[in-house]
Amino acid sequence: MTHPLFDLTGRVAIVSGAASGMGRVTSLALAEAGADIVLLDINESGAQATAQEIEEMGRRALPINCDISDAEQIRAMYGQVDSEMGRVDVLANIAGEGLRTDPIELTEDQIQQVMQNLVVGRYICTQEAAKRMMTRGRGSIFSIVSIAGITALGRGHIAYSMAMGAVAAMTRELSTELSSLGVRVNAIVCAQIMNQDLEVRIAADPNLGASYLRGLPIGRMGHPDDIKGPAIFLASDASGWMTGALIPLDGGNLAKNASGTHPGMPVAVPN
Repeated sequence: MTHPLFDLTGRVAIVSGAASGMGRVTSLALAEAGADIVLLDINESGAQATAQEIEEMGRRALPINCDISDAEQIRAMYGQVDSEMGRVDVLANIAGEGLRTDPIELTEDQIQQVMQNLVVGRYICTQEAAKRMMTRGRGSIFSIVSIAGITALGRGHIAYSMAMGAVAAMTRELSTELSSLGVRVNAIVCAQIMNQDLEVRIAADPNLGASYLRGLPIGRMGHPDDIKGPAIFLASDASGWMTGALIPLDGGNLAKNASGTHPGMPVAVPN
């Protein structure tokens, strides 16, 4: 029996990056808990496929082609949501592209590109959602933050890490500003969760996979399905007195000291 605190029946959730990976899984999880879903992505066919799965559950699904780095597209999307769904109860900020490059070669344009994708676009999405949630006196917003925004990864992650650190700060600041108005703002801090890009990188450099596992006491890489529980929790009344939290979804990565060891940890291969 599902506890009623986790029931999202009658609520509308907006999820960015809904065509694949954690965005797709989050969309399906919130629908499984009862929500109707607005699916944002530039991958139209992928968003439509996710929408079909949601509709087969008996929920409403509204796929919208929206580039979350474009403020005008975001505002137009919210206008469509207003007219077709009539409310916004949950926002999940998941989409956003980063890049990796040598910090000595990183350009201003590249920094601005990553900030626009991961920070500015998410801020506009959050701002527009908050305006609507405040009129109802309730709502939940959560974002994905990489552990790169909390601790350094190296390997050319500088622009991505700067942006993720900004999203963490945005989460804390907006929770302080908005929570008394009924809008809770939290984040899920993710370590290495498998996706297509990560699979390609590990296939090209097997030592990279072992390097990740040395930092994961739980003994495995993350899977997109691992976000289901935290997403439902943050979207629902089960987290009703939680705001400004950065919740680790990291297999123990942040808890472990860099020089620590754990049972089964892969042996480092000398360079």
